[in-house]
Amino acid sequence: MPNAETAAPTESLAPHRCGVLVIDDDADVRELLRVALSGEGYAVAGVPDGREALHYLRSHADTCIILLDLLLPVMDGAQFRAAQARDRALAWIPLVVMSAAVDADRRARDIGARRFVRKPLDLDEVRQALRTIGCCQARPRRAGR
Repeated sequence: MPNAETAAPTESLAPHRCGVLVIDDDADVRELLRVALSGEGYAVAGVPDGREALHYLRSHADTCIILLDLLLPVMDGAQFRAAQARDRALAWIPLVVMSAAVDADRRARDIGARRFVRKPLDLDEVRQALRTIGCCQARPRRAGR
């Protein structure tokens, strides 16, 4: 017979998995991040450009963090960020910019990225950036604030 200590609330039976969207035109980078971050407990999806990213985000409400390359075809990273910032349903999702461009760290700050990771990627750096940002949806919300 279950008691108060062994009975778990329904929420704990299906804990939230932080969703990460990787936006990079390099399929190998998307796959590398999918494998590496899935092993850390993240639910990872990937798209090759900013336009597909907007379509994905508008149809998947579980994305908590975006990993964004700046140099993309169709809609580049800065264009994507501008569109994301205009959409109230998406603007809150924090960005980690990843790029090998010379001035990428400045450009990342200019578009409001929370973190910057230089390419070629150091997976430990990527993991640390995600841990530093944390998952907004997994945190309990304070009542009355």
